Amino acid sequence: MRTAIEYAVFTALAIIGLATLFALQGPGAVVDSALGSGGLLLEVAPLIAGALLVSAYMQLLVSRERIARLLGDQSGLRGLLIACIAGALTPGGPFAAFPLVVGFYRAGVSLPLLVTYITAWSLLGLQRALVWELPILGHNLMVIRYLVALPLPLIAGLIARRLVKLLPDAKGGP
Repeated sequence: MRTAIEYAVFTALAIIGLATLFALQGPGAVVDSALGSGGLLLEVAPLIAGALLVSAYMQLLVSRERIARLLGDQSGLRGLLIACIAGALTPGGPFAAFPLVVGFYRAGVSLPLLVTYITAWSLLGLQRALVWELPILGHNLMVIRYLVALPLPLIAGLIARRLVKLLPDAKGGP
């Protein structure tokens, strides 16, 4: 759960940004910014709603015990590999992936596996590689980048496992 401090920080940043925009570019820029933000909200709201529904369905369809066994704290290397593959196969941007992460966490997926999933999604996204990298950058660069990045989500998950054990406050999640 979010804390009052987190909300206060984001609210303060928004107010500072608003005041800076107003001071530098005037009220017209503030109105343009608000309209642009509203348009973006209308565009991404269905994606966020869909991702939240998928994560809620997952929580109901798969028992917490099964999730804990496959993707919990004791899931071992198999859990890291599942999280890595799932992250690489998850299509879409952060508006789709991050609500899924919240749902996974609430369903019982361990924090280190969430780190693995997010890292794999951001570094190994298959959709991005096939739609953008391969046609624009060519297969040589895409394959080399993919091979270099392939172990990184697993390494991130292993580091996260260690940090969760070392830092008592690191067990909290989204």
